[in-house]
Order: sequence, then C-alpha cells, then structure tokens
Amino acid sequence: MVTKYIYSSSQSIVTVSDRANPSQTKQTEMVISTPQQSQTPASATVPAINKTVHYQIAILGGGAAGIATASLLLKRDTSLDIAIIDPSDQHYYQPGWTLTGGGVFRIEDTVKQQRDVIPQQTTWIKDRAIKLDPDNNAVITAAGIQVKYDYLVICPGIQIDWHLIQGLKESIGKDGVTSNYSADFAPYTWELIRKFAGGNALFTYPNTPIKCGGAPQKIMYMADDAFRSRSGVRQRSNVMFLTPANTMFSVPEYSALLDGVVKRREIEVKFRHNLKAIQADTKTAIFEIFDNNGNVIDRVSYKYDMIHVAPPQSAPDLIKQSPLAIPNNPYGWVDVDKYTLQHNRYPNVFGLGDASSLPTSKTAAAIRKQAPIVAENLLALIGSKPLLNKYDGYTCCPLITGYDRTIMAEFNGYNSVPLSSFPLNPIKERWIMWKMKTTALPWIYWHRMLKGEQFEGDYIKFLQWKK
Repeated sequence: MVTKYIYSSSQSIVTVSDRANPSQTKQTEMVISTPQQSQTPASATVPAINKTVHYQIAILGGGAAGIATASLLLKRDTSLDIAIIDPSDQHYYQPGWTLTGGGVFRIEDTVKQQRDVIPQQTTWIKDRAIKLDPDNNAVITAAGIQVKYDYLVICPGIQIDWHLIQGLKESIGKDGVTSNYSADFAPYTWELIRKFAGGNALFTYPNTPIKCGGAPQKIMYMADDAFRSRSGVRQRSNVMFLTPANTMFSVPEYSALLDGVVKRREIEVKFRHNLKAIQADTKTAIFEIFDNNGNVIDRVSYKYDMIHVAPPQSAPDLIKQSPLAIPNNPYGWVDVDKYTLQHNRYPNVFGLGDASSLPTSKTAAAIRKQAPIVAENLLALIGSKPLLNKYDGYTCCPLITGYDRTIMAEFNGYNSVPLSSFPLNPIKERWIMWKMKTTALPWIYWHRMLKGEQFEGDYIKFLQWKK
C-alpha cells in the first residue's frame, strides 16, 4: 500500500510506504522542486526550516556509493528506515564518459533515470543539501527540509572546480577545448577527435586528486589511434601529455608499462606541468612548471588545436564548510578512518567514495569494495557490536591504451601493490580487458553493483594472480 501526501509548496510530493507490511513496501519518494546540485562551487543561503523529517539512516548522495550502500543495507535488513538525499533526475555510469569521448559509447548509453536505480523501500528526498549539522544529527536542504537522522552516510561525489583554471569555464565545450569529466562535454571530445586534421593535441592532468586518475591518459591513447587511422593526420600532429606528477602512474609497475606505451606512440610527455589558464582567443594553454619539491619555478605556454582538460577537483563546498571535513584541509575531504570508514569525530557518521579522505585512487571499483564495509560496520554499530570489517585500499583503473587494449590496473591504494581479480598478470595490455571494460563492467555496474551484489572477484579468489 502506498499513501501520497501533497504539500502546499510547488510540485512537492511525498510518497510514503506502509511500513506495517514490509513485504509489500514500494519505493518511497519525496520530490521537491529545487535546482539540481551544481558541480561548480557556489555560495548557498540556508533557508528557513519549514518541515522536519526523521530517518534511521540518511544517505547523502545518490551516485554509485549511495545506491550501492543502500542496497547492501537493505539486503541485510529490509526493516531499515533509509532516506537518500539527492537532487538529480538522472544517474550516470561515469566510467562510460571516456568511452563516449572516444566514440565507443553514445552519452545516452551511460544514463538511466534515477527513479529506476534507487532501491525499493527507501525514501528519495529529491533536493539539494545546503548544510550539514552533525552536532544536531541533521541535514538541511534547499527547500527548507530538516532531515534528522540516527546515522549518516556521506557520499556526495566529487566537485569539479572548473573555476580554478583561468578561462576554462568560458572556453569549455567550443573552439577545441573539451573534457570527459562532464556528460555535457564528452560528446564534444569525440567530435574534436574525429574531425582533427593535425596540429597540437594537448591532454592535461590537474594538481589535485581526481576521480578516475587514468582517464586523462585513456582518451589520449584512443585519440592517437583515431589520428593514425586517417591518412597523414598523425604525421601532422603533436600529441602531448602534461602532468604535475613525476611519473605516468602512482604504481611503479603500471607506470613502467605506460612509459613504454607513450614511447611506442611517440607521445611527448611533460612532467611537473600544471595547467593554469586557457587563452581561447589565441588558443594558448598556460602551464606552471614545478621543481622536484613542488615549487613553481617557471611558466610556459603551448598552442593547441584541441585540448582535453582534466579539471581540478575537491569535496563539495557543502562538505568543506562543515565540521565533517578534515580540519584545515584545502580539499575538504570527509574525515574518516581509512579502515572502518567511520568518521573520526562523529561515530554515527560514515563516509565513502570520491569525497572521502581515503588515501586510495577514487574509482567506482574502490567504491565497490568500500560500500560493503560501510554497510557491515554501520549495522554493527546499530547492533552495539564492534566494527570488525576493514577496507584494504583496493581500487582499480582499467587503463585503456588503445581501441583494443586495456591494462586492468588493480592495486592496493594504501601500499601501491598490484593486484588481480583474475588468474592473469595485470601488468600487461590485453584485448580481453578491453572487452571487460567496454561490455562486462557497464553491465556489472547497473545489474550487480547498484543492486548490492557480491564483488565478482570474490568467487574466484583461489585462482587470482599474486605478485
């Protein structure tokens, strides 16, 4: 049985399930007509509270981490009273944006309606969180709803800080400037690649942690393949990778393999280079150059005919401005224990995903291993039991190195040791891993990860490659 209540505010609808019969419980939904969360920082005025609601568990964020965690919790206990706070109508498979930029997927292939992926038996508060008040166990939304909770799971995703590169916001999406870090621009990346006739093709990496750290390279290798497929284009092109780092990848074994890839492809790599400005009128990119200690020692400019920008990223301003962030940290990550994922100062709060302080690569694969830890430890806390489940830093970055080759770069982000869920050495480009990236992983995301199913690698642990 489902009961609907309509509030006086414009288009505000609350659908509440009949908890008296859990077996017949339907998805619950609260719809509030407010703007969606922006990926660009903006000041937000806290509205007057016009309604207070209470849930046993509030989950801030309806992305991969929030949906997976909710599904896992409900698999263990269907009586849990869970609300998911998220303003978005659409849910994106973000790893597919690189493949969209490379012409393998259409952007429509990477999206479903949010209402179709939010778990049954949850309340969807379709609104933007404005303030976190953990001292009073409350989240305040843009529509003036105060969401009280017993337990909070924070996983709002990462914030794209376009504004930190001068001229980028004004130039992105036109005249050769693009980025796969937004669904708005990934299709334009492919348009630039397929029409590229020669010149300077620049691919950049920012001086901040980012989600999917391999993405800036993946699109470069696909672009290089595309240029080579058209007569004379690659010969007329200079492909450059510019990064503030000193190596191609954080794990030495994978970095050495990528050194060979860029050498084979004759890609010019500029280490210790950080993009600071785009001058669209002259199609010029301005970079700071660092010394080995990270000090700026010079500036240099490069002309571009196309440039793919990986923008700076950080936790959402909502987190930065709250007591839940790491104190005095410029990125504002949610301050959690690296093993239990419990907040270091607010024990009824857990954090995971891209906005967390976990010192590992920010990927969907990492979330796949973090979500079960949060679910099990949260249930243990509710049951007054010790938090025995530990996250080990696992992450994975399927490094596309061409249209038929991928390095399935699994590793422990805490100690940079390569791992594999397969009986194959991961430190190798493989066709089968390209097929895994383009076919299996999207299916697994929609049909297993978001539904709280067990990690596939757990079924073949006895076969897994070990260094």
